[in-house]
Amino acid sequence: MPRLSGVLTAATALALVGGPVAAPAPLRAQARPAQARSAAAPARAAVPDIPYTHFVLPNGLTLLVHEDHKAPIVAFNIWYHVGSGMEPQGKSGFAHLFEHLMFNGSEHYDDDYFKAIEPVGATDLNGTTNTDRTNYFENVPTPALDRVLFLESDRMGWLLGAVDTAKLNEQRGVVQNEKRQGENQPYGRVWENIATHTYPVGHPYHHTTIGSMEDLNAASLDDVREWFRNYYGPNNAVVVIAGDITPAAAKQKVEHWFGNIPPVPPIARPARNVAKMTTPSRGWMQDRVPQARVYKVWNVPGFGTAEADHLTLAADVLASGKNSWLYKRLVYDDQIATDVVAFMDANEFGGQFYVWATAKPGGDLAAVERAVNEEVARFRRTGPTASELSRAQADERAGFLRGIERIGGFGGKSDVLASNFTYTGDPAHYKVSQQRLATATPAQVAAAARTWLDDGVYTLEVHPYPDVAAATADSANRSQLPGPGQPPAPKFPDFATDTLANGLRVLVATRPGVPLVNLELLVDAGYAADQGGIPGTASLTASMLDEGTTTRSALAISDQLQRLGATLGSGANVDMNVVSMSLLKERMDSSLALFADVVLHPSFPAADFKRLQQQQLARIQREKVTPVQIALRVMPELLYGAGHAYAQPLTGSGTEASVQRLTPAALAQFHRTWFKPNHATLVVVGATTLQELKPKLERAFAGWAPGPVPAKNIATVPPKGGHQVYLIDRPGSQQSIIFAGELAPPKRNPQEIAIGALNDIMGGSFTSRINMNLREAKHWSYGAFTILFDARGQRPFVVYAPVQTDKTKESIAEVVQELKGIVADRPVTAEELARAQADLTLTLPGQWETNAAVAGSLGEIVRFGLPHDYFDKYATAVRALQLADLRSVAGTLVHPDRTVWVIVGDRAKIEPGVKEVLGDVQLLDADGRPAGGKPKETSLQPARP
Repeated sequence: MPRLSGVLTAATALALVGGPVAAPAPLRAQARPAQARSAAAPARAAVPDIPYTHFVLPNGLTLLVHEDHKAPIVAFNIWYHVGSGMEPQGKSGFAHLFEHLMFNGSEHYDDDYFKAIEPVGATDLNGTTNTDRTNYFENVPTPALDRVLFLESDRMGWLLGAVDTAKLNEQRGVVQNEKRQGENQPYGRVWENIATHTYPVGHPYHHTTIGSMEDLNAASLDDVREWFRNYYGPNNAVVVIAGDITPAAAKQKVEHWFGNIPPVPPIARPARNVAKMTTPSRGWMQDRVPQARVYKVWNVPGFGTAEADHLTLAADVLASGKNSWLYKRLVYDDQIATDVVAFMDANEFGGQFYVWATAKPGGDLAAVERAVNEEVARFRRTGPTASELSRAQADERAGFLRGIERIGGFGGKSDVLASNFTYTGDPAHYKVSQQRLATATPAQVAAAARTWLDDGVYTLEVHPYPDVAAATADSANRSQLPGPGQPPAPKFPDFATDTLANGLRVLVATRPGVPLVNLELLVDAGYAADQGGIPGTASLTASMLDEGTTTRSALAISDQLQRLGATLGSGANVDMNVVSMSLLKERMDSSLALFADVVLHPSFPAADFKRLQQQQLARIQREKVTPVQIALRVMPELLYGAGHAYAQPLTGSGTEASVQRLTPAALAQFHRTWFKPNHATLVVVGATTLQELKPKLERAFAGWAPGPVPAKNIATVPPKGGHQVYLIDRPGSQQSIIFAGELAPPKRNPQEIAIGALNDIMGGSFTSRINMNLREAKHWSYGAFTILFDARGQRPFVVYAPVQTDKTKESIAEVVQELKGIVADRPVTAEELARAQADLTLTLPGQWETNAAVAGSLGEIVRFGLPHDYFDKYATAVRALQLADLRSVAGTLVHPDRTVWVIVGDRAKIEPGVKEVLGDVQLLDADGRPAGGKPKETSLQPARP
């Protein structure tokens, strides 16, 4: 994956039977409507249809077109049927490395892919690799589709002339940093252990997709050329175009750009091989984690099989929701674990069924494993009840609906069609799977568990480390990059507002189509409401809301949610507590009643409080060993100063000492104090109207009385007198995490549009200065960015750069130069401004595709007091920006001489270099308190004999 998805949140990844066969010979181009292909299929009541038209070009390229005019955007999604499972021995990681190379230019556009695609307003833009396929996808405004087709066809047909040793070495470094970054996270080294111990040597899945450092170092240009010539051709790919386009138009464009690309040679694929284990085996390893964890892994049938679908339901019953077998036993009743997970990973050649459970800090992992074993054994004997299965089936249907609300990658409609065609040859196979899920019986699920969840299991214990040929002529003009076309005008959905009798403000945006409704209740509280109280209260109160009301237990709430096909979430940010629900339109009344009960009548039961309190303490311990979270915990107080309402961990979890002081009464008091209807707003987006909804809301919230709330003291912090440097020792770290921060003006300020554009140029996009420097030019990092954390008051503006340890000093020096450059010797250029304006405006139609995304933008209007027409005027305001605006605001936003630096890494290896660049260093521990002494010199122990 060449681009980070969700770089950082304010708290960072899925057929053939018999012997090897050759790829099919190219077919004549033809249209085959989806309904004609599935006319003989069994009845599939209630399974949503994703209509498509199926074409096959003479060179073998499959094209699937789904027409959807909901938004003026179109999704392009191409799946190449090759992944890490096709890598020969000694070439691990090559499929993924090649994916990265595909973004570095082709013969007719020899430049970074993102430079061509971001300026046209691309969203959902990425590429991913797994064991079985590599895909590339983006959503763009409809007029920009020709640019996408030019770029995607050029790298399919004309890549090799643009690949040289320098590009190979660059992306090799980026991928190796991606590997370091993944393995530097708690439990990050587990996956390589599982792959090598669950699949035999020679099996496609014996190694991880990321590969080994040794194999990545050995990759050569000859390897690149061979991989491309063997697999990257039209007869080994499926293109899905979904959105604002007709099948005929899509076919004409794809034939124009792809029609003359020759096919690759016939491809031999391995047979499906579940590699079922017949005897138990075990592994043991250490990691820098505060909690021990046990993993259980079974090799089971893969994608498209009935067994995989039935085991998916088994995983839901075992570990989805508080009433699930494993959660209720281990977390809720026995309270010996802080989390438990079960899921079915269905791949092409076979699948794996996972269960893992994390012991509470200092707890008995053997007891946790015994409980897991007992519950899995009991499930194999009895299977689920009809009620439990019904709950799981509702969960699966709702999850599928929420995925296909979108047209793009990562689970949208184009992904569903592409994955089903790639693995089964039938784009509509999802209907078979959904029908199996909907009609499965308890006996079928139990039989799947008895057959596959047997003694052939691999158990891995993870323990804390002690302290620490073409048929058409080429008619495409490849001499220049196509223009993006006339972009569609961004249109934020209309919304209506009203106020209930009790003072609760309501915003409703009607979005017909998918029968879903999203609710988001914004309560004016948040972490800032912990000031003068106990840090962590807002977060723990949010966590406790669904743990019981005066009329429903936590288990009853969980059971009803699953039966309704609804999801409920509650959390907090620095300014707000947020309670959210996604519900099915046909079950809106019952869902609203449940939502209101949770909001109005939480009971904060003592037993559940103790359990969640222990989970929040365990979360804090995990944060204190996770590099990014360490910095997020300590930086706010360094920026704001002790006593400020925002001067507490950005994760919102509080401290171990403060959370230990909390009581159910304290949470109840927080709820009584802050949860007032006249200090809250309900945002509603989906298949409903204000007229329909308001009477229902008046009934649901009739008992909620208004009242005053305390003022939050969010004082203005004066500028600092100079820069400050803090180092937090994390012995054995493969990377250093560099945070360089200062305070930016509040979100609501007259220069906000210019500030946002400057952030985009400096570090807010893939092609930003800092990322192109540290990742693309130096390849010292998987990704380096700047982040503006939103807040009503002054907010953190942070450079975030995880870099390899041996380049810490050099990376800091580069960050310093970038900070100085933007305000002095390298001011914003006209080209950069134009790119930022395109990035910030052309992406808008794609950003507002889903109900949740619209709700998020409405939430910004509420939280920051923005005008109701803010997003209607936003694009015009961005396009009106001048260079002088950005050069002026650079002096407001960036102050290299008064930056607060927080660096987390191996002190013994990086401290001298940090001092050389930045000067005096203050040592802190993971709580942000002064630390001292000599640096520790340790190394991780990979396994116990």
